[in-house]
Amino acid sequence: MIHIREIKMPLTVRAFTVPDSNGDYNIYINMDLSDEAKKKSLDHEKRHIQNNDFSKDAPAHLIEKMV
Repeated sequence: MIHIREIKMPLTVRAFTVPDSNGDYNIYINMDLSDEAKKKSLDHEKRHIQNNDFSKDAPAHLIEKMV
């Protein structure tokens, strides 16, 4: 299951995802982004989930380049 939350963050952070102990994914979206930027950020985070990036043994910056 995916839980989506909008929270206050610095504008340098668009979104991030945290898997929890139940096997669910918690996507946090920056509430100050435009609607278009929120959608793009959500799509980006969902691609990480679809690509099973959270189980890969690679540095985050390399995973970001692949997405």
